[in-house]
Amino acid sequence: MSNPSLPGGLGALPYVLPIAILALVLFRSARPRILVIERLWVAPALIMTAASLLIFAQGAMSLTGLLLQIVAVLVGAGLGWWRGRLTHLEIDPKTHTLTSKVSPVGLALLGAVFLTRLGLRAVAMSHPAVFHASVGELTDAMLLLAVGLVCAQRLEVWIRARQMLADARGC
Repeated sequence: MSNPSLPGGLGALPYVLPIAILALVLFRSARPRILVIERLWVAPALIMTAASLLIFAQGAMSLTGLLLQIVAVLVGAGLGWWRGRLTHLEIDPKTHTLTSKVSPVGLALLGAVFLTRLGLRAVAMSHPAVFHASVGELTDAMLLLAVGLVCAQRLEVWIRARQMLADARGC
């Protein structure tokens, strides 16, 4: 029998797809990657633009929704700062090439955020009144948690990488 809360024909896709994306992100993040600090602003700019367009398109929100979104950004920023601090940075002393690798704790943190989101989604779908906010406000809050996480992580990595480059160049 199909789940009445899901659109027809989707089945387990809403649960399998995020887990598959998480697995891909975790796999890609486990390897060291060349870090170009001049491009660290791109992902935050894109995600802030997309989030702003989505949130403002929905119109006015309740006070509870606004508070929920503020809390979501702050929690996301805290988690992003922590994940950025856990990112291992190295610099080649000869070429000044920076590489970054997310620590296992940072990967676990990202996995925990994804799994928490899935759990909250399941609770919100089965008991919508628990959060005292509309589905749109809950969706916006999860989106803003991601915005805070990405922006704070990139900022933390940029600050540390810039300092490492300055030290390596003797500036």
